[in-house]
Amino acid sequence: MSASGGTRAIVAALLANLGIAVTKFIAWLLTQSSSMLAESIHSVADSGNQALLLLGGRRAQRRATPQHPFGYGRERYIYAFIVSIVLFSVGGLFALYEAYHKFQDPHGIDSWHWVPVLVLCVAIVLESFSFRTAILESNHVRGKSSWVQFVRRARAPELPVVLLEDLGALVGLVFALFGVVLTLVTGDGIWDAFGTAAIGILLVTIAVVLAMETKSLLLGESATPEDQARIEAAITAGSEVERIIHMKTLHLGPEELLVAAKIAVREHETGEDIARHIDATEARIREAVPIARVIYLEPDIYQVRAEPAPATS
Repeated sequence: MSASGGTRAIVAALLANLGIAVTKFIAWLLTQSSSMLAESIHSVADSGNQALLLLGGRRAQRRATPQHPFGYGRERYIYAFIVSIVLFSVGGLFALYEAYHKFQDPHGIDSWHWVPVLVLCVAIVLESFSFRTAILESNHVRGKSSWVQFVRRARAPELPVVLLEDLGALVGLVFALFGVVLTLVTGDGIWDAFGTAAIGILLVTIAVVLAMETKSLLLGESATPEDQARIEAAITAGSEVERIIHMKTLHLGPEELLVAAKIAVREHETGEDIARHIDATEARIREAVPIARVIYLEPDIYQVRAEPAPATS
């Protein structure tokens, strides 16, 4: 994913959520609808999350130091994980808490009946533009992968986070509109409570999915299967490497990959020849996969292990 593409999607979502949050709070103050309050807090949480993603992207650009020799690229994963926690607690749990109280006192909407409906319809339109931006930016890097595969396999966390947040926001707005409209039609606030509870369950579910995917990135994920195949092809493309004995890859950040491999060289080559061959192999790897910035190649002599003789009776 290009950093600029992710930034555009984040900024679009941030601007949309800030405007939506203000209008939702005004609507809640006028109507005291629990669905509007849950959606207001949801938009505030989303705005804070997008600010965290921007901060994480900026901090990840710091240069490597002796204490952190591989740089700070994985800091983007840390901030994405914090986003899932915020969405779970501030968004999901608060909505469930508010729904619980609304079920205890399911009062209807007594004044300014048209305000929440108007605000929710406008919010759906604005959120749709934000979601469209995230989809367009994701399509630049998604390739032929399905949306589920993209969310699960993306090594850059920003676009999957914004996609899920925007999807959750749109569905949550539909839930809120459902609860508010039925409350206005029936005069029974229990529908407002149901809408609020649905929003809470939705946000908790999305937060859990984000946390699970980001945890995997924090633990350290290998290169994608496509990049691994390109690296293996680049290593064995030259005649100087007989075979790959074993290879490991690790994402130090979304756009930085570590490659460590033990390669088999010819038995009678000199140290000078081996050093020249390793340099050529590293150049091929970087050409095939530009994000492979940290490469360690260990030369060795490949030895075929004899199969143990079958036991005789």
